[in-house]
Amino acid sequence: MNPDRPIADAQELLSDSQNITALDRTSRALDAAERLNPALNAFLQIDRAGALRAAQEYDSRNARDNGATSLAGTPVAIKDNICVRGLQASCGSHILENYHPPYDATAIARLRRAGGIIIGKTNCDEFAMGSSNENSAFGAVRNPWNTELVPGGSSGGSAATVAARITPVALGSETGGSVRQPAALCGIVGFKPTYGRISRYGLVAFGSSLDQIGIFGLNVKDVANVLVAIAGRDELDATSADVPVPDYAESLTKEITGARIGVPRALFGEGLDEEVRRKVESAIDVYRDLGAEVVDVELPHSRYAIAVYYIIATAEASSNLARYDGVRYGLRAEEAATLSDMYRHTREHGFGAEVKRRIMLGTYVLSSGYYEAYYRKAQQVRQLLREDFRRAFESCDAILTPTTPTTAFPLGAKTDDPLAMYLNDIYTCTANLVGIPGISVPCGLSSENLPIGMQLVGKHWGEETLLQLAHAYTEAQPFTELPPVST
Repeated sequence: MNPDRPIADAQELLSDSQNITALDRTSRALDAAERLNPALNAFLQIDRAGALRAAQEYDSRNARDNGATSLAGTPVAIKDNICVRGLQASCGSHILENYHPPYDATAIARLRRAGGIIIGKTNCDEFAMGSSNENSAFGAVRNPWNTELVPGGSSGGSAATVAARITPVALGSETGGSVRQPAALCGIVGFKPTYGRISRYGLVAFGSSLDQIGIFGLNVKDVANVLVAIAGRDELDATSADVPVPDYAESLTKEITGARIGVPRALFGEGLDEEVRRKVESAIDVYRDLGAEVVDVELPHSRYAIAVYYIIATAEASSNLARYDGVRYGLRAEEAATLSDMYRHTREHGFGAEVKRRIMLGTYVLSSGYYEAYYRKAQQVRQLLREDFRRAFESCDAILTPTTPTTAFPLGAKTDDPLAMYLNDIYTCTANLVGIPGISVPCGLSSENLPIGMQLVGKHWGEETLLQLAHAYTEAQPFTELPPVST
């Protein structure tokens, strides 16, 4: 079956019994994963036996119950910082490379109930810390559009998997743009919900006030179907919200005439690649043609977002990663003579350079004498950012920006310059700081045949409107190009 076919089509075929089975789709996805992984390094574990068994069980239930579930036996790939019972959850780190959780994350349990078939765990920047997927302890992921380029990060493995048409959808995670940014660089749809919309239970923590599970897909409708399946209140996650979950897929085709699209013109200046700017401005014109009203908005404190993000995120990382001490699980340095030596050697050998850098930064900004000057001040500016967006949304339904300042860049090009790497998150991290939903959709190719992404961010709990607007654009301007490395 063509992986570009929407999940809804697969539901009809599965209901028609003889045309296609979940086992057929899963077998093809597994074959593609095994064939393409040497070129992409997108998977850290491919679970052929488990996926085929789950697909057979799904087909048996489907035949017995005479009806396909919402995800219709769809093959799905899962980022390696989301817990799947019995499969590894290394977070791209040596310190957890032998960890196999005995439970499913809530999003995984709900995905299974909806008919999702998990084929494996995807590569990621270590503990989701990175914008290029070069920080993985198990090697860099490569972009299907050009294997000499990065796919974006930290969910680069999941993005590459969907872009290469191995699976139609995948789960990733976001702390500062780690779904939307790689989606843009790989030419697919990447979505993050409002903070609290999807349970974080079973998502290994990096920055707890920022982390979220997000969704990759080849089209907006498939992303909407997955969101319906996994969203909602979870008693296992106190930060999940008891807010009704609409049928996002059913409402996608609503008319967008009269919708108001806000454009912060100040963000279209310095640092933005000229080709990216032109493509995103063309997308604005498409919305005008569709009957939307384009209005200028101001986000005066957005220039502080990167600084605020890298203070808050590193502070929370310093606290969350203190648990990896060699005592309870994961790597333990056996050669240590004392307990303190064991702690030190475990963390020295288990963590990579970027994780160590962020732990040190976070420990510094939380330390006595610096907490007020850095961490507290960052939280105050975070509140100013929230107020900026609250005021902006008084005059618009969604805000449109580029997703990334450039197209995909060469492997190794920014590894020696952390500040240049961090600036890849300039358009995405604000939504995580504020807690609002965001989506990236492809809006064309550069002169070098590389994808360019456009981002929409919306109001809290405004996923329905955001998905409608993204769907309307992709229907008017379908992105059908295939990367050179694909099924």
